[in-house]
Amino acid sequence: MSSSVALHADPEPIVACTIARDVQNFDLLIEDMEAELGEAWGDLSLEDALAFFAQPDADALEFVAIAMDDQDEADLSKVAGVIRTAVEKGIKVIVIAEEVSPIALHQLLKMGAEEFVPYPLPEGALHDAIERLRAPEPEAPALVDPANQATQLKAGGDREAVILAVQPMAGGTGATTLAVNLAWELCQMDRSKKDKKAGKNPPRVCLLDFGLQFGSVATYLDLPRRDAVYELLSDTEVMDHEIFSQALVTFDEELHVLTAPPDMLPLDIVNAEDIDRIIEMARRNFDYVVIDMPNTVAQWTETVLHAAHVYFATLELDLRSAQNALRMIKALKSEELPVEKLRYVLNRAPKFTDMSGKSRAKRLAESLDISIELHLPDGGKPVTQACDHGIPLSSAATKNPLRKEIQKLAQSVHDLNQAEATAN
Repeated sequence: MSSSVALHADPEPIVACTIARDVQNFDLLIEDMEAELGEAWGDLSLEDALAFFAQPDADALEFVAIAMDDQDEADLSKVAGVIRTAVEKGIKVIVIAEEVSPIALHQLLKMGAEEFVPYPLPEGALHDAIERLRAPEPEAPALVDPANQATQLKAGGDREAVILAVQPMAGGTGATTLAVNLAWELCQMDRSKKDKKAGKNPPRVCLLDFGLQFGSVATYLDLPRRDAVYELLSDTEVMDHEIFSQALVTFDEELHVLTAPPDMLPLDIVNAEDIDRIIEMARRNFDYVVIDMPNTVAQWTETVLHAAHVYFATLELDLRSAQNALRMIKALKSEELPVEKLRYVLNRAPKFTDMSGKSRAKRLAESLDISIELHLPDGGKPVTQACDHGIPLSSAATKNPLRKEIQKLAQSVHDLNQAEATAN
């Protein structure tokens, strides 16, 4: 006697789900999910998602793709609730958004969503997002070398960095060029063989780009802009040593840089408390912190001004710089802020033999009732070429007059700081 047995293969486990008010409105997402996962994915409504997360089958989920459009903004709390529950379950979240405002996206990413992909989906965008979710997290490099931590630039316990901020009084006044090259020159202090024989260690320097919209430090040093910067700015309350170090990139293994985020963000995406936390974290781990400020005044500018030991204000010999500097001084005095911290830097300053230019510079200082303490010469085309190639002036044009002045400034700052540390 014989019998036949029907063999049925076990169905593929569901490793991902789309969650949407109506997934049929996102036909390109359906096609991409099928291409990536075959039949190993499902679809849930916003209402059903929360109930499904409570079931044992949800434990097998790698990620969910939440698809939404502008109609879902009216009840954003539903989407936020789904994201929050998924994150609590250890399920990663991709947000697929069509015509959704940046503020709404920021809120959802702050809830714990790890990836955002615009709809209609760009070619390969979903595949790349899934690959990033599945990639193992790299180990965070140690930010502070325990072997060097005992070597303090200043007397005392932990490191206590000198904070140097640079803000332009008008666009194109060389603020970012000054910030980048000043930070790099500070890195080079005490690096010669003579200094090493004398037992000196080079200072640790961090460069923070607070130009959240058009910050160009990454361009000037040819560095990548990382998504980790946006994640750091989105939720500084949970920032620790590891999160901060992951957001930093290094130039030539010496200068640590927090670049501007990859996308243009509103200046109010961070508040005074966020900026204070970032500066404080940098202060505890470095000897010098150079901050490149935007050429606008934000609600957190006051925070940087209070934290900075020196606040450089760059200007040129033109009416716009004079008017903007006057507005800045007036605003600081009206709020009783420390206007005395401002150190004025004249970019493209007239040469020694340019008596007419020197006379104009003197009249500018007198009309603003300020002292212009630093005169930076015009470095010419080599400066633009160095910035475009992503290298400091010390590498691109060692003998450039602008580089020499910034080097003198860095040496002066370093010598003064060492003298104070010795005195203390």
